[in-house]
Amino acid sequence: MAEMPLEIRRTRTAPNNYTVLVSTDGKNVGNFYLTLVDSNNQPSKRTFVKKPYWYGFEKDIPIYIDVEKYLGDIVQVNIDKDDTPWYCLKIEVKTPSGKSLEFPCYSWLDKKEVKIREGSAKVAEDWNTDYLFGYQFLNGCNPVMIKKCVNLPETFPVTHEMVEGSLKRGLTLQEEIEEGNIYIADYKILDGLEANRTSQNTQYYLTAPICLLYNNKHNQIVPIAIQLSQKPGERSPIFLPNDNEYDWMLAKMWVKSSDLNVHQMVTHLLKTHLISEVFEVAMYRQLSSVHPVYKLLSPHVRYTIAINAQARANLISKDGVFSKISSVSADGIDELMKRAMETLTYKSMCFPEDIKTRGMENTPKYYYRDDGMKIWGAINCFVDEVIKIYYDNNEMVKKDLEIQEFVKDVSKFGMKDSKGKKFPQSLETREELIEYLTVVIFTASAQHAAVNFGQYEWYGWIPNSPSTMRTRHPQEKGTVDLKRIMDTLPDRACSRELLGTVWDLTQFEDNESCQHAPPVVSVWFSVLGCLAPALFAPLVAFAPTHALSDDVLALTHGLAFLLYSPLWRVLWELLLLGRSCPE
Repeated sequence: MAEMPLEIRRTRTAPNNYTVLVSTDGKNVGNFYLTLVDSNNQPSKRTFVKKPYWYGFEKDIPIYIDVEKYLGDIVQVNIDKDDTPWYCLKIEVKTPSGKSLEFPCYSWLDKKEVKIREGSAKVAEDWNTDYLFGYQFLNGCNPVMIKKCVNLPETFPVTHEMVEGSLKRGLTLQEEIEEGNIYIADYKILDGLEANRTSQNTQYYLTAPICLLYNNKHNQIVPIAIQLSQKPGERSPIFLPNDNEYDWMLAKMWVKSSDLNVHQMVTHLLKTHLISEVFEVAMYRQLSSVHPVYKLLSPHVRYTIAINAQARANLISKDGVFSKISSVSADGIDELMKRAMETLTYKSMCFPEDIKTRGMENTPKYYYRDDGMKIWGAINCFVDEVIKIYYDNNEMVKKDLEIQEFVKDVSKFGMKDSKGKKFPQSLETREELIEYLTVVIFTASAQHAAVNFGQYEWYGWIPNSPSTMRTRHPQEKGTVDLKRIMDTLPDRACSRELLGTVWDLTQFEDNESCQHAPPVVSVWFSVLGCLAPALFAPLVAFAPTHALSDDVLALTHGLAFLLYSPLWRVLWELLLLGRSCPE
């Protein structure tokens, strides 16, 4: 393809002119080529961008690209450059129709070829699309509910005839399942829980839906069938994309409402906050303050007891915020926690094992997995380096009574696993100790950040994830209209309370911000900052063996980019400072 000559001007008009603004930190930028790619994977001509004479006084580079044929919305920007790394904050593109698109980056570009995906937050615009609904199962606030569907549950009698119109490969539903293209999110854990009532005795409603999802030919995860209870029958129809517009809209709202309640009480509160408290209490009880593992863990779990005490008093008590704005009653929350604890195991807290158990190893566009695996690897590498300083062999681990009592305390008293069936009560090798400590740090930092800091972005638009529902779920098709949807959604007071709560939960302390951090917070920021201050010093000893993949470095993650990138930038800059991390 022929290359287009340099076109950098202050003003320019053309029928098919795209205006591009590349924002940098004003340092080290050399010549590069820029290409726009639309949703049909059609590229513009490569535009050569030469470092302008005025560069150094301004940090933004304007570029004007003419195309012979209108490309439509741009979904990706490709940059081809030389070996010199430079820092890109973001790229803004204005289409000929006047639409503005943003491609956040906030990353060092050290590869020759970089691809940056569009990342404008459009929840309020696109919340009702099947694509964004499905996308949130992968990279939203609760990216741990979805799993590969191997067999349809008996309680969910979906047939091929029902979903045939949604399957685009010419295969039957069973064949799509066998090909690995069908996913499921089942909220059985909510079945039969006591629904909530407001202080004014207004009844809220709760259900336990099942949602079937499909990986289509565009590698998009989209819903193809929803049942709003665990009991199939005439009063529990299976809603489909080709049903009445409002039937399908409300069915998806019910799924998202259930997802929010499970996310807040199980994924967020129980599996990060309360579990981290168990590790912190056991650490204080069994490890002396001079023990190297105490020194290793304390920056990651400190303050957890204090913040959880506040949560118990102000969020999940009978008069707490979540008891007012959640569809689950205070007693129902207790029962929900008990049910979740029954399936919680040590292995399920090991990030790679959880991904494998849910069959999500090869799911496309699952950036929670992609970035999480790299962060898990970096933490594991760091812990490996520290532990091998103090433990020369496995025998030293076995003979460390403080470590053995720490692990036993977690299992017997924290997890109430007296027989050690779900959580280990002893550690035999250095590798076991390294993995165990990786679980503790990852849970308290990266995992918490992944399920906490995106809340305001996703929950800030109430119809996308209503915390309560004020009417019963529909029990037959063709009965839903816009009025019923408005009557079902949370009222103004409840919505205001939810907005204030999730906004507050996603704020940072002063020591948690990083240079060039974008206005949208990072999902992977930890509570204590980017992987906690104590992690910084050991990390500077590592070179980029665990550096970012091309996709992560280029941050080609669409909406997910807004939530994931800053931690990677900080981690990358730290990794650049030192020597190789052992494989």
